[in-house]
Amino acid sequence: MSDRYARQLRLPGFGPEQQRRLGSARIAVIGAGALGSPALEYLTAAGAGRAELGGCITVIDPDVVDRTNLQRQVIHSDAAVGTLKVESAAARMRAIDPDVEVRPVAEALTVDTALDLLTGHDIVLDGTDNFPARYLASDACEILGLPVVWGSILSYAGQVSLFDADGGHGVTYRDVHPVPPRPGEVPNCAEAGVLGMLPGIIGSTMALEAVKHLCGLGRTLQGRVLLLDALEMRWSELPVARDPRRAPVTELENLTITCGLPGVELASAGGADAESAAMDGRADVTIDQLPALRERGVRLIDIREDQEVADGMLAGAEHIPTGTLLADPDAAGDLEGAVLYCAAGRRSDAARTALAARGITVRSLVGGYAAAQGR
Repeated sequence: MSDRYARQLRLPGFGPEQQRRLGSARIAVIGAGALGSPALEYLTAAGAGRAELGGCITVIDPDVVDRTNLQRQVIHSDAAVGTLKVESAAARMRAIDPDVEVRPVAEALTVDTALDLLTGHDIVLDGTDNFPARYLASDACEILGLPVVWGSILSYAGQVSLFDADGGHGVTYRDVHPVPPRPGEVPNCAEAGVLGMLPGIIGSTMALEAVKHLCGLGRTLQGRVLLLDALEMRWSELPVARDPRRAPVTELENLTITCGLPGVELASAGGADAESAAMDGRADVTIDQLPALRERGVRLIDIREDQEVADGMLAGAEHIPTGTLLADPDAAGDLEGAVLYCAAGRRSDAARTALAARGITVRSLVGGYAAAQGR
């Protein structure tokens, strides 16, 4: 065993067998950008995907290196500007360890290519930066029976988890975010900005989760979403469970259509039927439906963090931060039928799923506080 790995081989529970598992692993990393950069570097340095053991690291990304990438996509150099990201990343990985088997794939993950590109791997790391790709990666992995480590960053916040459909029993991205957001509902990093160190933290955590899963170490983030507030330098945890009403994914759908057309989500549940569904708790709540629910005495709970509510809350709302609410739902009183909201609807969706696993039915305000402000 190479002295290259001497420090990790000294760890309790990490011996030659774990090192061989890592070296023989076939890992697919979708995205050679901000999250992919640290994940690829640390996986390579740890001895993942070594050629002589039959392992590989497949890097999937169709883009070229842009100068604006360099602030956070540290696997690329200034000299790589204008070249394919997968080739730039592969060159850096081979410089770290010449024995790594890198397979650069300069293609986008699409409905037509996803299953072929991911088949044959042991684990997938999703470092994509858009919702259609995240749903597609999760759905493809559910069909193929592959675990997927997911990370997300925006502004000063990050999230990471490990999803494993587990034959229809485990949690996937669709259990955390059941409904794709409408266009403009959630800003991207180009609009909201991001500190370069944040993807370094989240991407490294993704690599750690992949190594733990492959080597059978510790407790992974399966069934939990780890949340980072970088300004407060505070980690919190959101428990998640599979939505028992969700049917297993059996085919891929093109979400560039449903995520790319305004009003699709609301149109599919609009009008009187949507209002009726919101009243009996069968659907999420839109900002237009909220006044009628409030007149009926339905609780409205703001689950954002303290620093977020400093800018204001919706009229009549109570403030119970996500971590507090999920740590002890009973302390919050009768939550049945309550409407939760966060900044844009993502956290309230996840909280709703977590509470449903405990037998508590709540609803999520579509678009969150941002939807109310933009009304």
